[in-house]
Amino acid sequence: MNNYKKIVIIGCAAILSFGCANKNKEATPESKQEESTQETSQTIFLIGDSTMANYADDYEPGKDYMKTRYPVTGWGQVFQQYFVKDSLAQLNNILVSDSIKVDDHARGGRSTRTFFQEGRWRKVFEELKENDLVLMQFGHNDAAENKPERYVDIEGYKEFLRLFVSQSREKGATPIILTPVARNYPWKDDHLENVHGEYDQAPKDVAEEMNVELIDLNQLSMDYFSKKGKDFVSENYFMNLPAGTYEAYPDGQDDNTHFQPEGAKAVAQLVFNELKKISIK
Repeated sequence: MNNYKKIVIIGCAAILSFGCANKNKEATPESKQEESTQETSQTIFLIGDSTMANYADDYEPGKDYMKTRYPVTGWGQVFQQYFVKDSLAQLNNILVSDSIKVDDHARGGRSTRTFFQEGRWRKVFEELKENDLVLMQFGHNDAAENKPERYVDIEGYKEFLRLFVSQSREKGATPIILTPVARNYPWKDDHLENVHGEYDQAPKDVAEEMNVELIDLNQLSMDYFSKKGKDFVSENYFMNLPAGTYEAYPDGQDDNTHFQPEGAKAVAQLVFNELKKISIK
């Protein structure tokens, strides 16, 4: 048994024991009322890395986002705005309520393994309920072989994805696997190419193996960015910033992984468009 499977088995036992303890708690009128309210709501949980994270939502307690991080923006940070009343009719295939809440748990620097080990998945699991959706997008940090504190090999990457899928289903929620969003390199003949290697294929393998809905965000973003052109996306979508423009980056920034607000919105739109094609009923 490899180390990743041991981590998964031990972690699963802890999560399941917590769930059993909660079930054994005596129901109170207040808890029944809260449960009734929850049944009418539907949540999309986002789990993943910095490209998906919400930097404005108390990401760094005590720090002013506009002064310390802006304009960096994860696509999950702007995802809620796509679920306004006028758009919900396009989502009848996934809607079982009259509203959707986006709950973004993504965090910078996390791989599937560290997201699990730090208890971030447990927090999501505790809150999951029937008909919720779990969108999982990892890979950027799993592949970071030069950073052993976050690195996960391909088999481990798949093992943790399987865990997130199976435990989502245990709660009656619907898991959706995303391939990692494209970085702004390498470009070849005016087209953005795949930088993720096997970490692009692994989520596809797990989705096929477990019959899970897949959003191929890597391919979608590569194609979309290519249509916009390297110069445009470099300047407007990614964190390539001139000096003296933003308080958080007085010397400018050269970053072809993380998004400015317009890049985050573009990626969020790609994901929303794909959700319209998915049916969970």
